[in-house]
Amino acid sequence: MNLHDYIKPFDKHMLDRFAASCGTTAGQLKQVAYGYRRPGAALAISIERESARAVTCENMRPDIDWAYLRSTEPAKSAA
Repeated sequence: MNLHDYIKPFDKHMLDRFAASCGTTAGQLKQVAYGYRRPGAALAISIERESARAVTCENMRPDIDWAYLRSTEPAKSAA
């Protein structure tokens, strides 16, 4: 699903809450949803997380090799 279809049924309050949970504004989300701006990697990740993977990073930023990132293990912290 793309971001535009995901946020289409949202009223203003829902959109504002979703945007805040993603760490951005409703205006920025609309810019991304309508294709006027590309989300940065961090915003794409936040949108995927907050949409419960209904909207994926791959859909928003196909130029990034998400498959590589998803297959790597988290870095272990230094002891």
